[in-house]
Amino acid sequence: MRADLEIIQEWIPAGSRVLDLGCGNGELLAWLREHKQVHGYGLERDPDKIAQCLDRGVNVIEQDLDLGLDHFGDDSFDVVVMTQTLQAVHYPDRILRDMLRVGKTCIITFPNFGHWRCRWYLARRGEMPRSDFLPYTWYNTPNIHFCTFRDFEALCREQRLRVLDRLAVDRDHRLHALARLWPNLLGEIGIYRVTR
Repeated sequence: MRADLEIIQEWIPAGSRVLDLGCGNGELLAWLREHKQVHGYGLERDPDKIAQCLDRGVNVIEQDLDLGLDHFGDDSFDVVVMTQTLQAVHYPDRILRDMLRVGKTCIITFPNFGHWRCRWYLARRGEMPRSDFLPYTWYNTPNIHFCTFRDFEALCREQRLRVLDRLAVDRDHRLHALARLWPNLLGEIGIYRVTR
């Protein structure tokens, strides 16, 4: 399982009802079903990834997240997960509100564009950063909202959400002591668990 999913699974109780937004190939939901008896659904828009979900026996619904979660009732899920997708939706504030309407807690991961390498790249070259982790150019990136730890936490305060857990990890999803002290500068990826 992907390293970030390995971290996330620890925050999901056994037997939970889980909704995975932008679930990709269904790897997380399949693992949770097998190891934690979780009941879940994934939302995905890529037909190839939907086919992979179905091959794994994962319940998946084809949907663009920008359309919202109106077809799910309030508190339908215990946990709603969205990994590496927040920066790619048109209305991150709306999807966050919707996530916490349909779920009791949410787990969100995103690349931190306040990381020192991004800052250094902009200052040194005057161009949008490119790396192994973010290999896109400015015109073909799926990332349309560039946020930092501070930006995300400000959105949480604005929406009166409570951050239960926050991890600042590197691109390999390893924890470092200095990233705990200065997450906005030294954390490449933010992993958050939030609630109302």
